[in-house]
Amino acid sequence: MALYQIDQIRNQFPALDRTYNGRSAVYFDGPGGSQVVQGSIDAIVRYMSHGGANLHGQFPSSRETEEYIQQSREIVADLLGARAEEVAFGQNSTSLAFAIARSLSRDWKEGDEIVLSELDHRCNVDPWLSAAMEKGVKVRWLRVNPETLTLDLTNLDAVINEKTVLVAVTLASNAIGTIPAVDKIVQRAKLSGALVVMDAVHAVPHFAVDREKLGADILLCSAYKFFGPHVGIAVSRKELFATLRPYKLQPAPDYIPDKLETGTQNFSAISAVKPAIEFIESLGSGETRRKRILSGYQAIEKHENKLAHVIREGLGNIPGIIVYQAAAEVPKTPTIAFQAEGILPSDFCKRMAEEQGIFVADGHFYATTLAQRLDVIDSGGWIRAGMAPYNTVEEAEKFVNAVKIIMMHPLNR
Repeated sequence: MALYQIDQIRNQFPALDRTYNGRSAVYFDGPGGSQVVQGSIDAIVRYMSHGGANLHGQFPSSRETEEYIQQSREIVADLLGARAEEVAFGQNSTSLAFAIARSLSRDWKEGDEIVLSELDHRCNVDPWLSAAMEKGVKVRWLRVNPETLTLDLTNLDAVINEKTVLVAVTLASNAIGTIPAVDKIVQRAKLSGALVVMDAVHAVPHFAVDREKLGADILLCSAYKFFGPHVGIAVSRKELFATLRPYKLQPAPDYIPDKLETGTQNFSAISAVKPAIEFIESLGSGETRRKRILSGYQAIEKHENKLAHVIREGLGNIPGIIVYQAAAEVPKTPTIAFQAEGILPSDFCKRMAEEQGIFVADGHFYATTLAQRLDVIDSGGWIRAGMAPYNTVEEAEKFVNAVKIIMMHPLNR
């Protein structure tokens, strides 16, 4: 697409036609899960309507199911700069992370250490933390600087050392949007021979991810965050994946990537992953699918950052609004977390919905370590607004105006 055709984009998301209390619904809750593109909805209906089946059958619907899965693996590989045989699907990224952690930790021994990040969603913390506790492995932390809202990497050589076997870090904070300097972390981890696990759940909806360039051994994301169905995705470097010994049923496949996919998968949802990524591809241009995806992300970033600028500038001029964001020079996703003085986040979000038809979320968003470090747990966490490709400048302006109204009338319940 030469120009960003917002009307054509919005027409692909039927949820945007919803009204609430007589107003058109405005969805700024994308970080918790985006709205679903029509192509993915159609794929789910098509799969269920035409006859689903389990795998390895000698009949058409079984062969078709296997083909849908393979097509989704191939396009996920193009999305993330990986190979199709490295792509595994699961219930969600959390369940996949627990399965991988349980498998990897089989080989951990006394004296080993792992490194976790205070910026992360607990999906990329607790699976590794639980395994470390079971194996008696020491845990070190990449700390958050509460002033800069970035990871403090000044003592990186001490945190990641010759005993480190695994480093888990996010590509982008799902709470405050900070994009950490993962290149420095990966470089140090590789010097120690440590594996690197990246949580890309919040990153993939907003910017292009290249597993090879990042140097990630394992990368996790979820299709329901980028316009698709509830499917978790784990991409594991082939050489590592082949050595994984996941807990599974004895007759289940021992080959990659199937050996990580326990039980019968959600085949209808997996079939809908491909159209979700094709939506991103449709926004770009190029002679290969990967190039079109990269080009599509450029369009998404430009549009979303424009909207985020409107909201950040607007909130910065409203008395009583406290925005939690890193400095302007720090890369961020279009995700804005803030608090309103004198109003609980839950009450604020309820009023935004009931009075303005604007859907925003409140809480800690499972980034509880970060929330504790910033001392927002007891005050109800954050109010979080997240941009998506289908949001408009008018919606961003409406959001800022709605915040102004609530702050002018804080007791108007």
